[in-house]
Amino acid sequence: MEKQSSVPKVLIELSQQLGTEVKNWRLDIPQKYGDGYCAGFVFNEFIRLMIFNYELREDLVIENPQVHTTQRMILFKFQNVIPRKNIFSTDKAIPSVLIVTSRVNANLNIPIQRNRSMINIEVDAMYLKTLLDLSKKSSVVQSLLDNAQPLFFEEMIFPSLQAVVDELVTETVDETFALFFRRIKAEELICRLLMNLEKRSERQLYALNGHDIQMIYHIKELMLQKLESPPVINDLAIKASMSPTKLKRLFRQIFGNSIFSYYQTFRMNEAVRLLKAGKLSVSEVGYQLGFTNLSHFTRVFENHTGFKPKKFSVLQVKNFL
Repeated sequence: MEKQSSVPKVLIELSQQLGTEVKNWRLDIPQKYGDGYCAGFVFNEFIRLMIFNYELREDLVIENPQVHTTQRMILFKFQNVIPRKNIFSTDKAIPSVLIVTSRVNANLNIPIQRNRSMINIEVDAMYLKTLLDLSKKSSVVQSLLDNAQPLFFEEMIFPSLQAVVDELVTETVDETFALFFRRIKAEELICRLLMNLEKRSERQLYALNGHDIQMIYHIKELMLQKLESPPVINDLAIKASMSPTKLKRLFRQIFGNSIFSYYQTFRMNEAVRLLKAGKLSVSEVGYQLGFTNLSHFTRVFENHTGFKPKKFSVLQVKNFL
C-alpha cells in the first residue's frame, strides 16, 4: 500500500486547513494553532485508525470526506485513555470506549474540538463477520455486527485493554512494520471488546436515537454528581421524560449494568480514591459517601475490592512508606 493512500483523507484535509503536512502518518499541530498531534492509518478498505492528542487555540470544522463510505462501519471510540497535559490527579474522567453503529451518526461535518485526547477505530461490520463464528454468539454481538439498527454501547477500560492502548500509542516501531503493528493492535482491541460485549445478557436490543442517548448520559451525570445519595428510579425517569421501564432498559443496554449497580461501582471507586488520598478516615469516607451504617459500607467495599476498607487504608500507608 502506498503511504499516501494509507493516510486518512480527514487527516490530509486537516493538514491543509492548518497549513502543514502529514509525515509518517502523523500531523504535528503548528505552534500558532496549538499543541499536540493527530495520527491516522488506513490499513485496508475494512479498518482504519485515528489517534488524537492535542489542544487547539480555537475550534475548527472540516467536511467529512468519507461520509459516503461509513454506512457499514462500526466506530470504537476510546476516551480518556491517553494521559493529558495539565490534568491534575483529582480529575475523575473515566477511561471508556463507545461502540457505535454507523446508523447512529454519519456526520457531513466533523467538529475539531479545542481539546481532544482519544482513539477512533473504524471497522467494516462485514469484515468482522468473516473473522467470527457467529452461530453461537450473543444477541448483542450479533446485532452489533449486523449493523442493521442504531446501537450504542459503552464499556469501561479494563487493565488488559489499557495495556494494549498504551502499546498502540507509545510503542516506537520502525516504519517498515508501523502499519502491520498498529493494525494488529487495533484488531486486538476490537477482539477484546467484542469478548466483553459477549458477556452481556440482553436478549432484545432497542434502536436508539440521539435524544435518548443524550438523556441517558444526562441521567448518568446527575447520578454520579451525588454519590452520597442512592438513585431513585422514579425521580430519574421524570427528569429523563421516560417511563421507569424505558429508562432502566436503555441504561442497561448502553452501559451493560443496572442503574444501581453502575452507581455502586462508581461509589466504591470514589471510596478507593479517597482512601488512597489518605486525608480521611474509613468512617469519614463512609459517611461522606452516604453510608449511615459502617458495617454496610465495609461489606459493600469488600465485595467490590476484595479488601475491607480499614485493611485497604493500612496497605496504602505501607506502600507509601
